[in-house]
Amino acid sequence: MLTGIGVVALIVGFAIYFNNPELNKSSPENNGASSIRNVELPLDKSQLKKAPEFEGITAYINSNGTKLSDLKGKVVLVDFWTYSCINCIRTLPYLVDWYQKYSDKGLAIVGIHSPEFEFENNIDNVKQAVTRFGIKYPVLLDNNHDTWNAYQNSYWPRKYLVDSEGYIRFDHIGEGGYSETENAIRQLLTERMKLQGVQIADINQTKLSTPQTQSIDFNQIRTPELYLGYQYARDQLGNKEGFSPEETVNYTIPASNLKTNIIYLKGPWKNNPDSMELVGTNGSIVLAYSAKSVNIDGQRLYNIVNDKNYGNHVIEINANGNGFKIYTFTFG
Repeated sequence: MLTGIGVVALIVGFAIYFNNPELNKSSPENNGASSIRNVELPLDKSQLKKAPEFEGITAYINSNGTKLSDLKGKVVLVDFWTYSCINCIRTLPYLVDWYQKYSDKGLAIVGIHSPEFEFENNIDNVKQAVTRFGIKYPVLLDNNHDTWNAYQNSYWPRKYLVDSEGYIRFDHIGEGGYSETENAIRQLLTERMKLQGVQIADINQTKLSTPQTQSIDFNQIRTPELYLGYQYARDQLGNKEGFSPEETVNYTIPASNLKTNIIYLKGPWKNNPDSMELVGTNGSIVLAYSAKSVNIDGQRLYNIVNDKNYGNHVIEINANGNGFKIYTFTFG
C-alpha cells in the first residue's frame, strides 16, 4: 500500500506509470504494437521522401533555434519523445551514446519533444529532464504538435534518419532495434563521407552501443497500457459510477469480483479529459495487474515496486492531498 501524504498536494500533474508491455508508447488513437520500418540502403532517391522542416516550435533547449535546413550536409536523427514516457526514457541512453560517438563524424541528433499530457508542456520540467538524462543535443518543444503532424507521426518514441541530402532513409517505431538503427547511422555517415570526399577512420570499426538499461521480458507481461480521463479511458474504469465529463464523482469500489487490468477508484474524483483528479483529502486506486515492476511519476519517474518475478499482483494506492492526478498506467 502506498500513501501520498502532503507531497501529492504540492505536485501538479502527478501521474502513475508502469512499464509498457508493448515496445512503444503509442498515442491513445493508435495504440498498436511496436514495429521497425526501415528502408534498405542505398535507394534510388526518386523513391524517397524529403524530411519536413521543423514547424511551430515553441521553445529550444541546447539550441538557439535549430532548423533542419541548418543541418544540410549532416546525417540527422530526428527523435520524437516526451519526458515522462518510460519507453522513451529507455531509448535515451542509446541516443546520448550515439551523439557522443558520432557527432564529430557528421551525425546530428534533434529531439522533438511532443507532449502527451498537459504538464509535459512546461519547459522547466523538460529542462530538468534533459539535464537528468544527460542530453547534450538540441531539444525542440513541439507543444502544439505541428512538427509531429508534419511528419505524420503517431508514436512515442519514433526515430527518423535523414541523410545528408535531406531524404528520410530509416524509420523506427518504439523501443528496440538499436543495432539496426546504429548500423543505419553508420551506413549513412559512410555514404556522406563518400559524397563529400572526406577520409576518416572506418566508422564500422566502432563498437556498437550497449548502455546499461532495464531488462524487460515483454512476453511475460499480460496487462496492456491503461489510460484515465474520459477522452481515452474506454472500458478501463471498473466503477459502476462510470465517467461524468468535467464533473466530480464520489466513487465506491465493489466489495468483490474485481477484474484484472481494470482500474477502480474510491473517493471524490474529478473527470478530466486526460486524467482523474482527487477532489478532497482522501482517495484510493486499486488495480490487479500481471507484470513485475511498478513506477510512479511525479513529473518524473520513480520506481516504487520491483518484484523478483513476473505474475499477478494487486496494487492499492492511497492518496492524501487535494489535486493528486493520475494519467496512465504502463507495465514492465
